[in-house]
Amino acid sequence: MASKIYVVRHAESAHNVSKNFNLRDPGLTELGLAQSVDLATSFPALSSVAVVLASPLSRTIETTLAGFGVIIDKRHVGSDLGEDGGAKLILDPGLQERSDLPCDTGSDVATLKSKYPDLNLTGLKTEWYVKEGEFTADDAAVEARARALRRKLKAIVDELGQGGDNAQHQGKRDIVVVTHGVFIKFLVQDETIDLPKAGWRAYTIQEGDGDDVSLRVVADDSTT
Repeated sequence: MASKIYVVRHAESAHNVSKNFNLRDPGLTELGLAQSVDLATSFPALSSVAVVLASPLSRTIETTLAGFGVIIDKRHVGSDLGEDGGAKLILDPGLQERSDLPCDTGSDVATLKSKYPDLNLTGLKTEWYVKEGEFTADDAAVEARARALRRKLKAIVDELGQGGDNAQHQGKRDIVVVTHGVFIKFLVQDETIDLPKAGWRAYTIQEGDGDDVSLRVVADDSTT
């Protein structure tokens, strides 16, 4: 059976309500937290998730921990939340939001460590949030990192198909990607997509032209 990739938009955050885009790396509102907690019971494929990729911004981290923390390996989220032998968590800066507004600019590792002391931040560079180089806030740069993310997803799918991390033996083949509304448009190559807060849509990997990879929608498998 082909792996499914569940692309999830973060839950409601403070700047979504206040419209104050000068808030630096805002977290979830009370409603946003409730939306995320609901994912833990309403998401249809928790038992089949092998890998969770998330943007390292606070609102996506909080959505991930509240919605998917129960199925993530304790080594990544701590013993009070995760489970032994659970899904692998990857905090990927490539999933951060497009703009360089304060609300879309992440926090440094020290700040994240103080906010989420049990979260494994190994591999996250200190200045991962700086909007320069590959993270520049322009369409060409964002398209390039979206393309890189699709290739990374294909590599993970291929590894899972070969039994990587014993996922095949456990019957876990699916991937969750927790990211942002605008970046999702680039990732799935669909300018019209507008998932609700804490909404998701399922995709499978499809080979593209050259070394590119595209994502194909799984019909009737979404919260839209």
